[in-house]
Amino acid sequence: MLKASERVNNSEVEVDDSVTLDFDTRKKVRIKSRTDNGYDLGIFLQRGHPLFIGDILKTDCGLHIEVKGLPEEVSTAYATDWDTFSKICYHLGNRHTTLQIGLLWVRYKPDHVLDELCEKFGLSINHTLAIFAPETGAYHTHAHSHN
Repeated sequence: MLKASERVNNSEVEVDDSVTLDFDTRKKVRIKSRTDNGYDLGIFLQRGHPLFIGDILKTDCGLHIEVKGLPEEVSTAYATDWDTFSKICYHLGNRHTTLQIGLLWVRYKPDHVLDELCEKFGLSINHTLAIFAPETGAYHTHAHSHN
């Protein structure tokens, strides 16, 4: 089994393989998975430093593994104007909901209560498979060291 516990600067290495993970798995500090080329992989991370799409992991044997996002069930709510969009972002954020925010759209894990809230504000909801890469929050940025 390949073992990875170190992140490296992704602009300086050539990638040997990749691992495709959903959002909930990327949040874990101990992950048992399989690379996209079929190798067993154990990931051992420092607590409080989740994986981000695009991170590069270095294995004990020196291979570089890129983290990719796995499409998963999500709700994407679409607004037609910035006023409505800003209001729904406020209300969803006030519920401490994990959100991915785009231009006039907001994505979250499927939740019928959140869907109803968005519909109440006039947003249209699309239930589909997509890569979920939410905002990390003001206190958990992607500014960790890659060295």
